[in-house]
Amino acid sequence: MDRTAVHSLWYDAAMKLVSWNVNGIRSVHRKGALVPFLHKVKPDIACFQETKAEEHQSEVDLPEYEEYWNSSTFRKGYAGTAIFTKEKAESIILGLPDSLAQKYRLAGDGYGDPNGEGRVIAAEYKHFFVVNVYTPNAKPDLSRLALRHTQWDPAFLAYLQQLEDRKPVIFCGDLNVAHRPEDLANPKANEGEHGYTKEERAGIDALLEAGFVDTFRIFTEGNGHYTWWSHFSNARARNVGWRIDYFFVSKALKKKVQSARIYPEITGSDHCPISVELDI
Repeated sequence: MDRTAVHSLWYDAAMKLVSWNVNGIRSVHRKGALVPFLHKVKPDIACFQETKAEEHQSEVDLPEYEEYWNSSTFRKGYAGTAIFTKEKAESIILGLPDSLAQKYRLAGDGYGDPNGEGRVIAAEYKHFFVVNVYTPNAKPDLSRLALRHTQWDPAFLAYLQQLEDRKPVIFCGDLNVAHRPEDLANPKANEGEHGYTKEERAGIDALLEAGFVDTFRIFTEGNGHYTWWSHFSNARARNVGWRIDYFFVSKALKKKVQSARIYPEITGSDHCPISVELDI
């Protein structure tokens, strides 16, 4: 591939990014869902969460993309993130910086070290950073809520702000929280449940207060737009879902956002892909 040609396109036309919690990249590939979606949508950058694999275990063959992986070192076949990009990144950063991990005491809890679970990977380009994140789940019994609320969310925001001091940031991923009542089908029934506690929602509030923009809500309001569905009670067919996957951008990039989409028709995972286009 002529990388110079690709690079020039990014600054003359819209750049498309997709994000998808694939719930196992090998599984979604074997279902025949991953490669056809990428070939159809043709993203310049694809961010995957919950890859549950190391790079050498991947069976995906996409020679047009550079691949960057952050796989869990704490437990094999768990969590993990990856960025596939048509333009080679200037640099790659795996995980949160040690300084922030120490400041926010991310050494681990009863489940392990969240910074060793492959949950964050960032790619630096000439004019921006792309950050891909798989946020820790608070757990049904809320046993990981304290880590999420008082450690992970503040540390991740501090990391984004560190990057933003250098250049604008695009970040995406499974944030494991529905922010507003319209972001889930049954908000009253789920009030206080994991994924919809006031503590988790406060993490999104903090991102917005820091100036980051929820790109989907630039274009679309109201409910019925979801990215994750339970396997129970035929929830996906009935569209009883949650919007917990997001693309955010720095305020400086808001006017460059051309579109933001959800692809509920794409199956293969309990999450569906999302995309954003920017005139970079």
